Amino acid sequence: MAQQLVLAISPPPEPTLENFVVGANAELLARLRDAAAGEMRESVLYMWGEPGSGRSHLLQATVRAAANRSLCAADDVDRLDDEAQIELFNRINEARETGACVLAAGPCPPAQLALREDLRSRLGWGLVYQVQPLSDAGKAITLRAEAERRGLRITDEVIWYLLNHVRRDLPSLFAILDELDRKSLERHRPITLPLVRESLRGLDI
Repeated sequence: MAQQLVLAISPPPEPTLENFVVGANAELLARLRDAAAGEMRESVLYMWGEPGSGRSHLLQATVRAAANRSLCAADDVDRLDDEAQIELFNRINEARETGACVLAAGPCPPAQLALREDLRSRLGWGLVYQVQPLSDAGKAITLRAEAERRGLRITDEVIWYLLNHVRRDLPSLFAILDELDRKSLERHRPITLPLVRESLRGLDI
């Protein structure tokens, strides 16, 4: 029997400050809202966290919310080449003089970044936040909400099975949800534990 053609009909939502699952990051979110509104007193805000923590989501969401306000943003600063490091260094200096704001994000605290010493010190001038990962309960709530957004029925049993058997960062969990969505459509079966086990077999999870 030919498999059903599966179309990508549910693209992920654009990152916003509203659809970020706050968890233990309420203070950080409040400061980012200040930055988006042009009301943050500090000229630099640096946030760091492990891959999948949501730092890129927050950076993109704040830039989008800021619209045309004076806001400069740099993600994955640990990957900046020499020219880009000089540019960011200059932007931070300009922000201090003009009252603008620079947002930056990376995988570790400023002092641990393999960057120019003068740039490392400037990234630590202002506010520095670690993006706190979600608890298991928070991830369960997020998975359930994402499934509902896609029109999927997924039981608590399936959610907790995933949280105990696969990588637990949200990008990986959402990618697995994509796979379950496809398998469910292809096989005309609901998302049950047997389907989950079949779908995950052989995947690098």
